[in-house]
Amino acid sequence: MLAASRGTKFRDMSNKKLSLGHKIAIWTVALVLIDQIVKMLVHCNMEVGDRIEVFKWFNLCYVENPGFAFGMQIGGGGNGVDWGKIALSIFRLVMIGALIYGIRYLIKKGSEVPKGVIYGAMLILAGAIGNMVDSMFYGLFIEAQGTGFLTGKVIDMLHLPLFKWESCPSFLRFLVGGDGYFFGAVFNVADAYISCAVVYLLIFHYKFFK
Repeated sequence: MLAASRGTKFRDMSNKKLSLGHKIAIWTVALVLIDQIVKMLVHCNMEVGDRIEVFKWFNLCYVENPGFAFGMQIGGGGNGVDWGKIALSIFRLVMIGALIYGIRYLIKKGSEVPKGVIYGAMLILAGAIGNMVDSMFYGLFIEAQGTGFLTGKVIDMLHLPLFKWESCPSFLRFLVGGDGYFFGAVFNVADAYISCAVVYLLIFHYKFFK
C-alpha cells in the first residue's frame, strides 16, 4: 500500500508541467551560459586582435569592447576612474531589473499576451545579462584588461562583412566597417540575442506594442 502511494505521488509529480515562468528562467540561464562559454573559448584560444576568416562573409575575431553593443562607446572620466563605463553598467543593471519585472507582469497577464512577446523579451534579458556579466567580472578576473568591478570589457567575436556599401547614409555609418563592408561591427552572442529579438518583435508583434 505504501509502495502504491509513493508510485501515485511520483506519477503526479512527473505529470506536472513546468510553468511558463520556470521555462523562461531555465531558457534565460541556458542562453547566458552559451554566451559565456563562447566568450571564454575565444579568450582561451585567441589573442586580442586576432582574426580568423571562416568564410568570406564571416570572420571570427577577438575584440574587447569597453562600451555599448557593436563597439559604440560613451565618455569616460578622470582620476583613473571610468565613470562612463560605471554609469553604463548601472544602467544595464536597472534595465535587467525592469526586464525581469516586465516579463513577470506579461506572464501574469496570461492569454492576453502572445507567448512570442514573452520569449522575445526573454532573449533581450539573456543578452543584457550576458554582457552585464562581462562588465561586472571580466575586469576582475581577466588580468590583461586592467580594470575592475563594473568596468570590465565585453568580449566580441563575430564579424559579418556581407557586402560593400560605399553609398551608406551617414546616420547608418556605424553599420559599415573601415573597409567599407556591411556589416562592419564586431559583436557577440548576447548582442545577437538582443538584435534578433528586437527585429522579431517589430516585425511580428508590432500590433501588440501599440
